[in-house]
Amino acid sequence: MKTTTTGTRERIVRSTSRLLRRQGYEGTGIKQIAREAQATLGSVYHFFPGGKQELAAEAIRHGGQEFAGLLRTGLATADDPAEAITACTGLLATSLRESEWQDGCPITSTALETVGRAPVIEQAVAEAFTHWRAVVAEKLLAGGLGADDARELAATVVSTLEGAELAAQVARDEEPLHTAGRHLARLIRTYR
Repeated sequence: MKTTTTGTRERIVRSTSRLLRRQGYEGTGIKQIAREAQATLGSVYHFFPGGKQELAAEAIRHGGQEFAGLLRTGLATADDPAEAITACTGLLATSLRESEWQDGCPITSTALETVGRAPVIEQAVAEAFTHWRAVVAEKLLAGGLGADDARELAATVVSTLEGAELAAQVARDEEPLHTAGRHLARLIRTYR
């Protein structure tokens, strides 16, 4: 019984994450989430009694962890942080293209649609960005940068990746991500 319950909750969160990424918060309804997750409405409200906002916050956390995993994978490809960042942009470009330009950042559209209106979602978004910056900063620290430089440069890297991914998605072209990767690598090398 426990396995089924855990599986249902996970399906609900994953389905919500995918729908929010593709349709945004306003375009995604609880009934559609239940249908996509192959769950009942009762199950959705059982696991998320706070409704759509609580579920969206959990889906943001899930998407944030997925993106952090992608960052870690890319950053692990090279000891040199500049090369590793370039690998990250390559992974992002490939992932975006393979999703037929549908699966960009897992939190952007929901974050923009709910800013100032949903504190629980804003908190989950803030946590995701903080986590992503920490993942990048850790790589920069390991590459020899000082703590302050690593922290600030990580913020620049994450912001640039977000913008480049959106630009690539809109253009349906990998080049914005590849360009960002080359320039971020150049920037990182100036710190060493």
